[in-house]
Amino acid sequence: MSETLSSTAIIYAILSINSEILLQKDYLNSPEIPESDLKNEMDILQDMEQAFAEFIDLYKIRLKQEPKLPEIHELLNTPL
Repeated sequence: MSETLSSTAIIYAILSINSEILLQKDYLNSPEIPESDLKNEMDILQDMEQAFAEFIDLYKIRLKQEPKLPEIHELLNTPL
């Protein structure tokens, strides 16, 4: 049971972080961002991308343990 919960938590984290990365990239490309905030916002994006990579690594391990889980590309093509 806890393995299923862990897998579910990892899936939600991957989907959430991926969504936030897309939003952050849109924000960075918008004229709304003040020049003074640009470096901080880029650092935030890097942190999110690092967290995303770490959750992907965890999911790959979980996928080997639970082959019935969806493949990573399936997760990333699933809307929240």
